[in-house]
Amino acid sequence: MAKPRPTAAAVGFSALPEGCIAHILSFTSPQDVCRFASVSSTFRSAADADDIWERFLPLEYGAEISDALSHIFPPFASKKELYLHLCRFPVLIHCGAKSFSLDKKTGKKCYMISPRELFIVWGDAPRYWRWTSPPGARFGELAELVSVCWLEIRGKIETQMLSPCTLYAAYLVFKPTTSNYGFQHHPVEVTVGLVGTETPKQSVYLDVVDREWRQRHPTLLRGSGLFNLGRRRIIDTQVAVPREITRNDAPAEDCGHGVPKQREDGWLEVQLGEFFHNGVDGELEMSVSEVKGGYWKGGLLIQGVEIRPKALIA
Repeated sequence: MAKPRPTAAAVGFSALPEGCIAHILSFTSPQDVCRFASVSSTFRSAADADDIWERFLPLEYGAEISDALSHIFPPFASKKELYLHLCRFPVLIHCGAKSFSLDKKTGKKCYMISPRELFIVWGDAPRYWRWTSPPGARFGELAELVSVCWLEIRGKIETQMLSPCTLYAAYLVFKPTTSNYGFQHHPVEVTVGLVGTETPKQSVYLDVVDREWRQRHPTLLRGSGLFNLGRRRIIDTQVAVPREITRNDAPAEDCGHGVPKQREDGWLEVQLGEFFHNGVDGELEMSVSEVKGGYWKGGLLIQGVEIRPKALIA
């Protein structure tokens, strides 16, 4: 009896030409490519192919990325090196209006909207906001809240810039300054949604919830609010509040609201909401506001609004 001939399924996958393996791997994710690289030397060689990593690079930003990275010498030896650099170091696009980076595991697009690109009520009035350029900042100018009773910040981004079929989350990235006050007991209202649609609202805190930090920086009030006209004369006067009032030993989480979290870059972030991009074009809007209480608040340094795939750690 004749022996059965070996079928195609019996041929080892690693026996395929390296170029064929690389082509197959290009349809997976960056994380999967790195996993396959540990299988054998053939897979490792195929996993480094430029054809694979070029598929993970954003072709629409090719010229802007090239300009932003032109100062790097020696230039990147491979597309993989360029990809990994974009995962670690965001680059400025749209003339510095936004920063762009990639998620290392998935290759999905991440953005941060600069403060100058945000709509900030009274943002050009030095009495309420000032523009500063601290060392190490991602953008050329950051917005520093001096003192307002009407806090309103909005940012927009076209959904076609986002990776399709992806759940995104938006975050306000900020730091409290040494003159921070007015946020310790009052949440702000945040929204994320398409322009022209009904967007759910939720409350979050912009207060640093660390108990020791609260004790080292007692709250200062500036009047009772814009709408209390009888006390308008004390708006610009700082008044120390008794310790038993300014201390808030109950962490903000107890109130059921979102609270800021520490980022790896040293900044704080608080989630504003989520958005699933199903491929439909539109304009995504994020907002942060506190306009109902009428009380004064200040001492925040705004780095920007970041939009990144959900569950990615900054």
